[in-house]
Amino acid sequence: MKKRKELSVEQLQSLVMNGRLKKFVSIEEGALLYSVGKNTFREMATDAQALYRIKRRVLVNLQKMDEYMELFAEDN
Repeated sequence: MKKRKELSVEQLQSLVMNGRLKKFVSIEEGALLYSVGKNTFREMATDAQALYRIKRRVLVNLQKMDEYMELFAEDN
């Protein structure tokens, strides 16, 4: 089985921030981006209805995650 290329947090952020070149991320990548654990990220993605299962691969839609996260923004 071919090993997937690992990306650093900085590489992921640059891919996401620069025009959303990467719309979908894995659970591991999303956990790094949002600075939470994999289980927490998976739960958040499930609540946001942002999970996509393609055969054995699970991807998360970052646009839906961002919209979900905005629901928790505190007004100062």
